[in-house]
Amino acid sequence: MRAQSTASRVVVHAVLIAGSLVFLFPLMWMMSTSLKPIEETMRIPPQWIPSHFLFRNYYDAVMYEHKMLGYIPFLQYAKNTLLLAVLGVAGTVLVNALVAYGFARFRFPGRGALFAVTLATMMVPFPVLMVPLFGLFRHLGWIGTFKPLWIPAWLGSAFNIFLLRQFFLTVPRDLTDAAIVDGCSEFGAFRHIILPLSKPALAVVALFHFMYTWNDFLGPLIYLTDQKMFTLSLGLQFYQSQHGGTEWNLLMAAATMVVLPIIILFFFTQRTFIQGIAITGLKG
Repeated sequence: MRAQSTASRVVVHAVLIAGSLVFLFPLMWMMSTSLKPIEETMRIPPQWIPSHFLFRNYYDAVMYEHKMLGYIPFLQYAKNTLLLAVLGVAGTVLVNALVAYGFARFRFPGRGALFAVTLATMMVPFPVLMVPLFGLFRHLGWIGTFKPLWIPAWLGSAFNIFLLRQFFLTVPRDLTDAAIVDGCSEFGAFRHIILPLSKPALAVVALFHFMYTWNDFLGPLIYLTDQKMFTLSLGLQFYQSQHGGTEWNLLMAAATMVVLPIIILFFFTQRTFIQGIAITGLKG
């Protein structure tokens, strides 16, 4: 029986390792290409290991100069992206936590129906809302600014509200009731009791939104007009020539630098992230 259990574990681990290698293949190829001389990037058959490693490609990618557009401010794009991510994460964590706490703790007429409508908005894809939102933001004078890319994060997200609500339902009500009996306000109980206990769930919400903002391409493409305000996802397209002759090693170096912060962030927060996912139950 023990031998059978050991064999099944070996098979499961082998399948997981094989699957991870499949997912790692594009990342490893990108990193390998980022260190190659330009003549080795399109060689047939493909050359996995460069003849010599050109770490200078990363410096050249940061200091890249487009043939038509001139110098590409890669660091400015990184600064813009980080600013949008920080503003969006702050609003996402604060607003969604407040709304989720209201759904989890307060009883009021129509609560179930309102929560169902909130969840129903998850089924509306962004392309359906794209034109109405563009018209609204143009009427407000926000086109060409960062506002359409971070202010909506302060208006709530159905998925994040659902995630946090499910976690808040697992926190014993006696904790907040005792604090209120001792003279604490409802908001005080939320701030001093619920939020400290909800750090794993809040970390999951923050990480999800940070990754979304960091990788978002369609939003900046629609709303931003000034090249100096572009984000990293938009800046990467400048490395690819529309008339042939793309410097693939520099493009892969720039793409590696864009992906690397997300990998590092997940590496340092994976324990909290997995804990937040694990303890966020499905209590109704």
